[in-house]
Amino acid sequence: MPDPNKQPELIGLPEELLICAEDSTISVHDTEEDGPKRFDMVAYTGGQLLLAKYPYPVVVELSGLEIPRQSRPVFKDHQPSDIVGHTDTIQAADGCLTATGLVSGTGPAAKEVLGSGKNGFPWQASIGAYPKHIVFVPAGHKIEANGRTFEGPIYVAKKAVLREISFVALGADDHTSARLAASGNLEVLSMEFTQWAQDKGFAVETLDESNVKAIRAMYDAEMAAEQAGTENVETPIQAAGVVDPVQDMRSQAVGELRRINAIRKLCGDQHPDIEAKAIEDNWDLKDVEIAVLRESRPSAPAIHAAETAPAGQAIEAALCLANGMDEAIVAQGYDERTMNAAHSADLRSYGLHSLVYEVIRAAGEYVRPGRIDNDTIRAAFRADQRLIQASGGFSTVSLSGILGNVANKSMLAAYQAVNGVATQICGSTDANDFKSFTRYRLSGTGTFLKVGPDGELKHAGLAEESYSNQLDTWGRMITLTRQMMINDDMGAFLQIPRLIGRMSALALEEAVFTLLLSNPDDFFSTDNGNYFDGADSALDIDSLSVAEKKFLDQTDAAGKPILVRPAILLTPTGLGTFAGQLYNDTQVNQVPANNKAKPTSNPHAGKFRPEVSPYLNLSSIPGSSSTAWHLLADPNDTPIMEIAYLRGKRLPTIESGETDFNVLGMQWRGYFDFGVAMCDERGGVKSKGAA
Repeated sequence: MPDPNKQPELIGLPEELLICAEDSTISVHDTEEDGPKRFDMVAYTGGQLLLAKYPYPVVVELSGLEIPRQSRPVFKDHQPSDIVGHTDTIQAADGCLTATGLVSGTGPAAKEVLGSGKNGFPWQASIGAYPKHIVFVPAGHKIEANGRTFEGPIYVAKKAVLREISFVALGADDHTSARLAASGNLEVLSMEFTQWAQDKGFAVETLDESNVKAIRAMYDAEMAAEQAGTENVETPIQAAGVVDPVQDMRSQAVGELRRINAIRKLCGDQHPDIEAKAIEDNWDLKDVEIAVLRESRPSAPAIHAAETAPAGQAIEAALCLANGMDEAIVAQGYDERTMNAAHSADLRSYGLHSLVYEVIRAAGEYVRPGRIDNDTIRAAFRADQRLIQASGGFSTVSLSGILGNVANKSMLAAYQAVNGVATQICGSTDANDFKSFTRYRLSGTGTFLKVGPDGELKHAGLAEESYSNQLDTWGRMITLTRQMMINDDMGAFLQIPRLIGRMSALALEEAVFTLLLSNPDDFFSTDNGNYFDGADSALDIDSLSVAEKKFLDQTDAAGKPILVRPAILLTPTGLGTFAGQLYNDTQVNQVPANNKAKPTSNPHAGKFRPEVSPYLNLSSIPGSSSTAWHLLADPNDTPIMEIAYLRGKRLPTIESGETDFNVLGMQWRGYFDFGVAMCDERGGVKSKGAA
């Protein structure tokens, strides 16, 4: 058993605390409104926790818990790939950490949480937090935290940063209420040292590692001197001619702190290598100044990017997070190490100005830090070109490359956020250019024939059926202006790619439904056997049965059944709720002629996945209707429509470009190449609905 009066040696100190209070609670509200369900939770009640690798309980002091944003991702079991939703309110008050939010995820994790929660499963809440300052309280001592008094031995996380919140089923056992993620180099300080430092006027939680080590040396020397004084009373420290070791150590520590601060002032943010070497090897300040001057000189013609420069991907991730992009979406494009770097203190508040100086430094050039002006901007552009030329176009720290990638991720996030239907009901293909092209549907004529005694196989005929398609381009220019750079305004810069992403998705939706509602060449018609109207065509169980029969009766060119089953019920917004009932409920209310609703058994439950689009009833599109509906095949089987993309590019694209000579800035172009066409009339049936 460890000595409760002494802090035990910890191997692999925790980088992240995953905290699940035993009495945490979660409530998911079963509201009647459409859209994501809301939840509220008590994530932590401020008590003692048993954590892996900690021999004694841990308390997280809520007054020192940093909450970077109210909107934090919510996972299942702390797995970023298992997205449940996000918070909109997080509050640490009255000794508890509470949160509310939306189950906005659409994957298996969110569905599992909703489904099991509906059945009464008691989900618990768990928070993931990075500890920044931990104090060990030995036996016989007490400490105040979260409005309560705790007795040692115990650890108190005085400062931590909230990263995410998770739904968890249960702790490791009845007494385990948290677990440990990775290992790091966090130093756990004793309560005695922390109190001693405070008495001397030092706040250790606000100092960096080197300063804490210097103060720790003072503390160790004083403790050693006190112990020596009690064991050897015959040789008093204050004897004539003898230097007080405690005072001497204090003087040395103060001098060392002053030397370190002076070195850091000379090096600034531009020379971390020199700073580290100077502190470690006890350089004189003149030597530091000379080294900084040498390092600041341009090293033409070769380019040497500093090894300590943050990786380009970490900078990209940090810029995405700093500009409000959902962390779960950002994490999909980077590994865990990159995301941890993006959350570091160096990159947490990264902006355009930080990137400008980083690019200049990586190119071996130097500008005086301060306000960004025209000279700084030109220096950044020159540095960017040198880096790209020296690396053959593959520099990891590039102004145009990093901003282009951030803009691309912002655009794709906006594109994917649009709740579109087009790609759910259409097939897809690729084209090599923008010329009109023809696609052929080859359908066999006749059926398999019995092989005769001579073993000869008869030839089957092929009937060619064709349709045409052609690509078009939608796009817009993006410019990083001089004003944006001076204002350090990434938000203004990213407005354009977000708009391109959203408008690309909307352009695709509008193109698909404009063509569908125009009904070219009587695509849906009684002659094709895929259209019906009249008073009995309004969406209900009977009309859906009629549409299903028409669908199953479809034949090929030889008059043989095609054996394709309907899979999707496509409706305008006014019919969306009823379409959902027809899919989910085994009984629905029919309204007969006497206008009195009565429950009726629903034979179509679970058959046809409902899809709803407002474009179907948009009055500005010719052919729109608030009552017409479609029954469609799976687009992977027999699509009624097809979307063609240029050479496999299913998403919008952003590329860098050159600005005009009279424009001090950088440019990118965002565009999307696609075309839509009607494909196979046997892949759907349309009902006019009520007259």
